[in-house]
Amino acid sequence: MKIFLKGKFSKIGRDMIRRCGYGEIRDYRSGETSYARRLGSSFYPRFHVYINSERPEETVLNLHLDQRQTRYEGQTAHSGEYDGELVENEARRIKDEIRQFAIESGSSETKTTAPDEESFWKKFWQKLG
Repeated sequence: MKIFLKGKFSKIGRDMIRRCGYGEIRDYRSGETSYARRLGSSFYPRFHVYINSERPEETVLNLHLDQRQTRYEGQTAHSGEYDGELVENEARRIKDEIRQFAIESGSSETKTTAPDEESFWKKFWQKLG
C-alpha cells in the first residue's frame, strides 16, 4: 500500500518512520534501506516500509506485511500482503503519528492507495469458494 504524505515536515522520512516504531534494515547485497516493525516477539510477521520518494512537498511510503521470510537463497518473493485490514490500520496509525511533524497548516494531508492487483490470498480463496 502506498502512503502519500503531502506537505512539508519538520523531520525527514527516515526520522519520522523511526518515531513510528520502525527499526532500520540495511540490505548489504542491494544497498537498499527499509524499515520494519514486528507484530510480536518473533521476527515475523512484521510490517515493512520503504521510503520510495522524498521530495520537499511529498513523501511516498510503500507499506506491506511480511508473513514469513523468503524460503530460497537469492529469492525476493515472500508472503507479503499489500492490502487488507491490518495493513490499512497500520497505514492509518503511521499517518496519525506523522501529522505531528507537519510544518504548515494543511500540510498533513495524506492519502493511501492499495495496489492495482488483488492480494494472493484473496485470489486463492475466491478460486476455492
